[in-house]
Amino acid sequence: MARMNATVRLTQYAAGGGCACKVPPGELERVLGGLTGGRASGPVPDAGEREGDLVVGVEHGDDAAAVRIHPAADGTGRVVILTTDFFTPVVDDPYDWGRIAATNALSDVYAMGGTPVVAVNLLGWPRDRLPFELAAEVMRGGAEACAAAGTHLAGGHSIDDPEPKYGLAVTGLGDPDRLLRNDAARPGLPLTLTKPLGLGVLNNRHKATGERFAEAVAVMSALNREASQQALAAGVRAATDVTGFGLLGHLMKMMRASGTSAVVDAAAVPYVAGARESLAEGFVPGGSRRNLDWVREHLDASVDEDELVLLADAQTSGGLLVVGELPGHPVIGEVVPARDALLTVR
Repeated sequence: MARMNATVRLTQYAAGGGCACKVPPGELERVLGGLTGGRASGPVPDAGEREGDLVVGVEHGDDAAAVRIHPAADGTGRVVILTTDFFTPVVDDPYDWGRIAATNALSDVYAMGGTPVVAVNLLGWPRDRLPFELAAEVMRGGAEACAAAGTHLAGGHSIDDPEPKYGLAVTGLGDPDRLLRNDAARPGLPLTLTKPLGLGVLNNRHKATGERFAEAVAVMSALNREASQQALAAGVRAATDVTGFGLLGHLMKMMRASGTSAVVDAAAVPYVAGARESLAEGFVPGGSRRNLDWVREHLDASVDEDELVLLADAQTSGGLLVVGELPGHPVIGEVVPARDALLTVR
């Protein structure tokens, strides 16, 4: 289908773009530091006197919340996995933005080893500045991403908003004994990355120049379903997806939660074509530099500053970072016993 309203540049209607518009990680941690999560204080309906079991909450910054539900008739246990993710335009094309935003939201369920079952739309739209025909294209992209994932998309919520925003609230199911978590990394295991980095740099260039980077769009639109299934089949216990806090930020959170450290082989990390060149030309999101500033005190590095900026680059709909080895994906480092520096980059 031909792209509609090609002259409208959606990225110009928002100050940030994609996961680079997240609240800076240091500020977010200060806000969340006093929260313990809301836990059920009474019986769960239809579960007798058994209280709800919040298996994963806010404590370790996991990708989603997971609540155990009472056993099924066959005695198997299940968890309901809940997440939401939305952001301002990361690309100008509304259909591509919708696909990317929906894929990114679904990723939080895959990152925990779950299967997304149903999602609802979240839409903020400047109705006096942008035609609703464009919003329809955004949601068409989201619907096609959900269809590819085998996930129902039903309804949602919209508001009049000065900046366009789109995403999903997603509910999935998982096995409580096979969840992929931030706090389950163990020394001696390799680190695998399932998508290349550099998306933040290229998205920043796209916003500034209007150039379209087909490989970046393809990477951001690719579901993490297969990688999640591979991780479960390999018996992996720890994983996260790499989004707005960059590889270094998400890896640091995992190592801190697990009481371990990590060594990253910078030369083994893959990048989308054009990312290094775009960095050299100055196209760096502010979020990427904030990510690096956040992790720097926990970092022992023997590579140059440009390499560190790329490793901290704020990704949108990035891949999974898995503690274990997955066929067909590069091993970029390993988990080691706790050191003074949570992260070593060589």
